[in-house]
Amino acid sequence: MSNPIIQSPTQEAGPARPAGTKSHTRFLVLGLIFFVTVVNYADRSSMSIAGTDMTKELGMTSVQLGFVFSAFSWAYVVGQLPGGYLLDRFGAKKTYGLSLALWSAATLVVGFVGLISTPVLVSVGILFALRLFLGLVEAPAFPANARITTMWFPTTERGQATAVFNSAQYLATAMFAPIIGWMTFTFGWRIGFYVLGALGLAMAVVWFRWMNVPSRHKRVSATEIETIRAGGGLVDLDESATLAQRRATITRSQFKQLFTSRMFWGLYVAQYAVNALTYFFITWFPIYLVSSRHLNIMQAGFIAAIPALAGFAGGILGGFISDLLLRRGLPLTAARKIPSVAGMALAMLIMLCPFTDSTPLIVTLMTLAFFGKGFAALGWAFATDMAPKEANSVSAAIMNAFGNIAGIVTPIVIGFVIAATGNFDVALWFVGAHGAVALFGYLIMGKVQRLEFTPDKAPN
Repeated sequence: MSNPIIQSPTQEAGPARPAGTKSHTRFLVLGLIFFVTVVNYADRSSMSIAGTDMTKELGMTSVQLGFVFSAFSWAYVVGQLPGGYLLDRFGAKKTYGLSLALWSAATLVVGFVGLISTPVLVSVGILFALRLFLGLVEAPAFPANARITTMWFPTTERGQATAVFNSAQYLATAMFAPIIGWMTFTFGWRIGFYVLGALGLAMAVVWFRWMNVPSRHKRVSATEIETIRAGGGLVDLDESATLAQRRATITRSQFKQLFTSRMFWGLYVAQYAVNALTYFFITWFPIYLVSSRHLNIMQAGFIAAIPALAGFAGGILGGFISDLLLRRGLPLTAARKIPSVAGMALAMLIMLCPFTDSTPLIVTLMTLAFFGKGFAALGWAFATDMAPKEANSVSAAIMNAFGNIAGIVTPIVIGFVIAATGNFDVALWFVGAHGAVALFGYLIMGKVQRLEFTPDKAPN
């Protein structure tokens, strides 16, 4: 008997779809969230390119810059649960679209800081506040990506799909680091924020005009929807009836189960460690190239693109191999963990950089490390495999909150280390050691499977 509350997409009012028609709309959807994520990471990493010139013009210290870098993650972490709740309540289209418009506006405004002469601490305070706001409104982005992937892709394609949108962070650096570096070198540090802000606002218009749930998307066929559904995709996740049924808040018992699951705690630890490497590359790495390798900002922008391209290749390959192993009959646990463990072991090569003065060798080690980090970055595939149906976005948001604590810790620790030692050696060891932390997380994770909430024993 069909559920009267949660209707099948084919029962919802929508465009007529001949039963035999084939479509591949899910890959266009993936392309859209990929490009939005490129803009997302370009916005949050643009300050690393502008950082050297910005600190000179505004008179900031390395410690102050470290705190400004970390401000994003303070709010990003705090915003995860509210962002996940909004996604579970209102769906991805509305929540993600508004998030995109707001973070683009915040990026645009950064370019105006300091145009009117103000004391250094005032400029630092304004930048800190803008980065806080940026982190808060970007909070729903990656849980929304995971939600859309869960809704639009069958399980055997989901590792690849999550790897694609997660790899956008590397392409963002590869694409925009040289461009923003050139713009900063030629026109000053403000221009990059203007360009990225305007691009994001244009993308928000595209998002609201084109994106939709599977049953109401103009391009999708009934055959494709059934393929996704039969393969384990939760195609009804953002249907209006489903959202209405789930307007009730997640219970205290369910929260407790998310926070006491050994499987999820392994994921939290591993995601934290993976993100520690990410935040080094999108905050201090270009500054390391300028201050320690004595490159100018334009050269640093182009050099930073090399490890980023390797990370992009590693991310795509890691997701492909994980799904291939799954299709070849390996258990889900092995298919997800094998690329993750191998990649984070390779990422630890960054710890060898302080032992050489050769810039080409350092760039090679960084490139291999970033390839490994990308290869291992299957956290969102783990999240889509583990998330309980009743709290799909909330559980992903909790993982993202724990993972992005690294964005608070890493930039500040590196800032203090540089102030104390005058170089990046200890900072590189600190970052590389997170590879071992990730391996520990994968160990304690145990078997990977979808968490099934047990019924509440008493009213909450």
